[in-house]
Amino acid sequence: MKRILLFLLTNLAVLLVLSVVAHLIGLDTWLAVHGGSLSGLLVFAAFIGFGGSFISLAMSKWMAKRSMGVRVVGPADGPTEQWLISVVQQHAQRVGVGMPEVGVFDSPEPNAFATGANRNAALVAVSTGLLQRMNREEITAVLGHEMTHVANGDMVTLTLIQGVVNTFVIFLSRIIGNIVDRALFRSDDGRGIAYFVTVMVTQLLLSVLATIIVMWFSRWREFRADRGGAQLAGKESMIAALEELKRVHEPLPNQQLAAFGIAGGDIGSGLKRLFLSHPPLDERIAALRALGPIH
Repeated sequence: MKRILLFLLTNLAVLLVLSVVAHLIGLDTWLAVHGGSLSGLLVFAAFIGFGGSFISLAMSKWMAKRSMGVRVVGPADGPTEQWLISVVQQHAQRVGVGMPEVGVFDSPEPNAFATGANRNAALVAVSTGLLQRMNREEITAVLGHEMTHVANGDMVTLTLIQGVVNTFVIFLSRIIGNIVDRALFRSDDGRGIAYFVTVMVTQLLLSVLATIIVMWFSRWREFRADRGGAQLAGKESMIAALEELKRVHEPLPNQQLAAFGIAGGDIGSGLKRLFLSHPPLDERIAALRALGPIH
């Protein structure tokens, strides 16, 4: 309920900020004089910006199961799967969330992810490679990392941020397109060929900037999830798990889920670093070591 309220408040805040800014610069008056509708554009931008993000979030568990081939484990599965369920259940009780579904997907690379629109009905899945390459202490830490994502509501928060930046991208690209078209072609409605070309180009450029913002948050929440994993399973176990991940730099093949995996692929440097969903593993390990004792 709090997440839904946050969504509504964030949506209203975006509309309010855009309305105030437009009023201060006289944009609403200018649009009204030229036959445009600021409120209509704001509603359109918010509907598209948030709608797409939340549809994707609502379908995230279904998409994860289909695209990654996740097999949800149950009571009839073997001892390893039963152990996974017991660890996730313990973590869920400690962080105060409902028991998520636990799944396994086939991949030789060690990885794991959490997804779902509701933190009390999430999905936590690990790869077969992770089960084969890590010991139980390290796996427990990885599961603690993913359960921290769930407890913090990172899936919903990332969707909210994506919706906000999408709204700005859609709104600003169309305003700029309208202005450019009127300036170049003196069209009455600002919807000539220059409008559509400018909207496409501007939306592409602004989307790049929006992605940088979203990826910054994604990297920040990884540090927070690492701390949560260390608190749930022990700092040394979390560090050992990250050290094991250093030997393999492969992200999840599903790009939508890549941001929710335990590790990204490239180390990255310069401008490339701005588009990484995960911080470099060396930085994550250093951040954990700098924390001191964790109780």
